[in-house]
Amino acid sequence: MADQDPVFNIQRVYLKEASLEQPNSPAILLEQEQPALEINLGVNAEAVAEGIFEIAVTATVQSKIADKTVFLVECKQAAIFEIRNVPEEQMAGIVGVACPQIVYPYLRSNVADLVQRAGFPPVHLAEINFQAMYEQQQAAQAQAPATTQ
Repeated sequence: MADQDPVFNIQRVYLKEASLEQPNSPAILLEQEQPALEINLGVNAEAVAEGIFEIAVTATVQSKIADKTVFLVECKQAAIFEIRNVPEEQMAGIVGVACPQIVYPYLRSNVADLVQRAGFPPVHLAEINFQAMYEQQQAAQAQAPATTQ
């Protein structure tokens, strides 16, 4: 019976990708105008073996003055999870909510560090409610077939 107990283990957390660009430096650094900040987040889940999943949370942070980029940070934080003997109806919630909640703090730290190392005040990504994000995605997917008729 112990073979059927649910298993949820974090095998490894790692920084999968990170890039920083300052294409208009040093001239843009002399600008007095306050830059605008645009942040995009994404979550990707991939089964890599039986019961083994890679969950990646990606952030793209772009700072601009007018149409010129001050800096662009792209960061992908990932983790490998072992998830076994979990009912199928619970898997989507675990992969779409629980796993990203574990990975996201590492992403936040790496983005803040990259931006600060570039010579700017750190960008602290806001806390994310992955449950609400997951529910919105589920609702959007449920409505998608209805709108295509």
